[in-house]
Amino acid sequence: MSTYFKNKTILITGAASGIGRRFAEKVASKGVTRLVLWDRNPDTLNTVADGIDGDTEVVVHDVDVSSEKSITDHAEKLKEEGVIPDLILNCAGIVAGKKMFHEHSMDEIRRTIDINTTGSMWVTHAFLNEMIKRRSGHVVNLASASGYIGNPFMSVYAASKWAVIGWSESLRLEMDRLESGVQVTTVIPSYIKTGMFDGVKPPLLVPLLETDQMVGLMMKGISKKKNKIEAPFMVRFVPLIKSLLPASAFDWVAGNLLGVYGSMETFKGREK
Repeated sequence: MSTYFKNKTILITGAASGIGRRFAEKVASKGVTRLVLWDRNPDTLNTVADGIDGDTEVVVHDVDVSSEKSITDHAEKLKEEGVIPDLILNCAGIVAGKKMFHEHSMDEIRRTIDINTTGSMWVTHAFLNEMIKRRSGHVVNLASASGYIGNPFMSVYAASKWAVIGWSESLRLEMDRLESGVQVTTVIPSYIKTGMFDGVKPPLLVPLLETDQMVGLMMKGISKKKNKIEAPFMVRFVPLIKSLLPASAFDWVAGNLLGVYGSMETFKGREK
């Protein structure tokens, strides 16, 4: 890890808060040449940039990843300046409150999918051809354990993260088949203490993750070019358990034994 990030240009979406912000702050100490920070909150982005120590060049852009035009305009500007990221961290994400599916507005559904899923695709697509031509690059997509298991009050969010996992794994296979030199890593964490899921009750055997802890695991896994980074440890067993148990038995284990299905009942979320 000490040399993997050295001299790289790293683009981070959702960089004004949470995992994106902390990743930027920590990776800067690893000899990164340039950080390109994208978020729809430019004032906070400037605060983040001011707090990054060292010789790393920090570029901030007011980008809404739910807008194809916003992404395209800023990507073209970077490419005109000869800036092609060595690593893209797709970290932007939202959760639209504690609601069952029928209680969501159409706008909430659309915006959640656009930010959590389509935005990551658009950002990656904007630079992927250049990465393939260069024969190097690394795409890191922040998914969620909710992409492994459904959960009441998370239907739209879970759908967006299931899509991220499917797209990310398919993209990895495509890049391998092309022998492109482009790595793809999918990050699949349970609840993290970033504020986004304030108030949740962590399931049994799945403790809340500290932000620094998760960022440390990500940096280590990315530097080793891992296909997946799953945390905490129990998350990696979810697909296996689901495949072994009948649906009714799995629902009983997840709902009654582990408390997964009740984890969102006390959800409050980040203050706007």
